[in-house]
Amino acid sequence: MENTTEDIRIDRPTAADAQEILDLMKVIGGETDNLTFDGRGFYNTTVAEEAKLLDEKAKSDREAFFVVRKDARIVGMGHYTACTKERMAHRGTIGICLRKSACGQGLGTALMERLLDFARNMAKSEIVSLEVRCDNSGALHLYEKLGFENIGTFKGFFKVNGKLVDFYIMEKFL
Repeated sequence: MENTTEDIRIDRPTAADAQEILDLMKVIGGETDNLTFDGRGFYNTTVAEEAKLLDEKAKSDREAFFVVRKDARIVGMGHYTACTKERMAHRGTIGICLRKSACGQGLGTALMERLLDFARNMAKSEIVSLEVRCDNSGALHLYEKLGFENIGTFKGFFKVNGKLVDFYIMEKFL
């Protein structure tokens, strides 16, 4: 699925996208407390390091990174990482993030479907898991719509502004 509509594209970024991705991480991180990073983005990652990571992931059949482009601008991103240890190689983790202005347009669904397709067909995974903030109703709706099930709660998964935040652990069998 290269195009979901005429001006939307989901693809693997290239090294040339590194700066735009790092800048977007700062924007998205500043818009929400639902992610592992804040408005500083990945503040220890250089453009050169990000470019190298993008090149490595583009060649992998166990790990993928995709971006959502709207009108040629990156507005979201997602990753899938399969476990490498032999006894866990049948599973992996998934995650996405979108600019607030890109939410509610079906972009999260399209991105998740692309990542799940990669997990199933390239990584040959059988189980995909994720963590999601218990009060993130939009993300919970998306994941449940795609067949993820809540299998437990991780109490105090994040600590934001001095307060512990609980997350659900969700999984989907492919």
